[in-house]
Amino acid sequence: MKIYTNKPKLLKTEIFEKALKVTQNDVKDVCVGIKFVSKFKIKRLNKTFRGINKVTDVLSFPMFETTKFSTLQNFESERDPVTNQLEIGDIVICLARAKKQAKQYGHNLSREVNFLALHGFLHLLGFDHIKKSDEKEMFTLAETILSQAGLKRGENV
Repeated sequence: MKIYTNKPKLLKTEIFEKALKVTQNDVKDVCVGIKFVSKFKIKRLNKTFRGINKVTDVLSFPMFETTKFSTLQNFESERDPVTNQLEIGDIVICLARAKKQAKQYGHNLSREVNFLALHGFLHLLGFDHIKKSDEKEMFTLAETILSQAGLKRGENV
């Protein structure tokens, strides 16, 4: 698993590796970009790509049309021929929003940033939360992975 980011010290890479395993996407040399941006930048991205003119906490930009029932193995032919990496997409996180939410939910910034990154990563793997049942599944999966990494909700203040 390779993560390209402008804030590497904020991320726990084991959460992404665990997410790949538990979603049956355990393929080698997966690559994702995670960029931390300002409120202004994420608001502009949200308006441009989703038509919503407001600040949000995280956005995902998948390389493939995936569903939670498809796996990354379906995209092996898309590997970079030079690096052999399978680039699955990009995640953009608003750091100011993450700080505000960490305080609001009573945990530290590391927990909130990793929750948002994992949430975005699950979107890249085809998960969504349009239906309540899908939302429950996605959030339960994220909470399980984060708890196993020592990042429980409301703790680590």
